[in-house]
Amino acid sequence: MALNKLKFNSLNVTPTAGKAVGFNSSANGLEATLSGGAMTFIKKLTASSSSTLSFVDGSSDVVLDSTYKEYMFILNNIHPATDAVNTTFQASTDGGSNYNTTITSTFFRAAHDEADSVVSSVVYGTPQDQAQGSAFQTLNYQTGNDNDQSATGILHLFNPSSTTFVKHFIANTQMMNGGGTLYSVESFHAGYFNTTTALTRFQFKFASGNIDSGTIKMYGVK
Repeated sequence: MALNKLKFNSLNVTPTAGKAVGFNSSANGLEATLSGGAMTFIKKLTASSSSTLSFVDGSSDVVLDSTYKEYMFILNNIHPATDAVNTTFQASTDGGSNYNTTITSTFFRAAHDEADSVVSSVVYGTPQDQAQGSAFQTLNYQTGNDNDQSATGILHLFNPSSTTFVKHFIANTQMMNGGGTLYSVESFHAGYFNTTTALTRFQFKFASGNIDSGTIKMYGVK
C-alpha cells in the first residue's frame, strides 16, 4: 500500500531500548521506534594520590572481553598533583607487563581564556598525536592543579577483544588548564591500537605526578 501522507503530529520518535528501528502503522498515523544501546556499569575507580588507575580484565569484577563490543570510560573531575600536565592512557596485550601498544592517532583542541584577552583558537596538536607510537596517548592538554581545576571527559573503546581487527577509540574531554593564562580547553582525539591481539588491560595516568583525586567509571555498551 502506498504511503500518501505523513502526519508529523502523530510521529513518535522517543528512543526505546530493546526495540528494532522502524515504523509501525497506527490509526492516527505512523509511530517511529528507535533502538537504544544498553549501558551496563562495570567498575568505578577512585583516585587518592594514585600514580595510575587500571582496569584489568578478570580482576576486581572488571570485564574487558567479548561480552561487549564497546566500552566507555567516564572521567569525572580528574585532578592532578602536578600543575599543567596531560591526562593519558594506554593498553596492554601481555597481562600488564607493558603498556606500550602501538597507536596511530589524531588530536585537536579548542581554547578560550577566562579574560577573553587572547585570541581563541582551534589547534591541531602535533605533539599529542602518534604515528605508530607506543607512548601513552594524550587525552587532554595541561590540566591545572589549583583547587578548582580538573579534567573531565568520555573515552569510547571499540571491540578490544577482537583478534581480527585493530582497536579503535574516540574521546572528547574538557579541562581547565594550568601554567599561566586560564583557559577552557576542549580536546578531541581518535585513533586505533594497531594490533590484532586482544587488549586485556587499560590504564590512565598523568604525564607527570600522581592523580590527586577524581573518579573513572567503566561501562559496557550493547
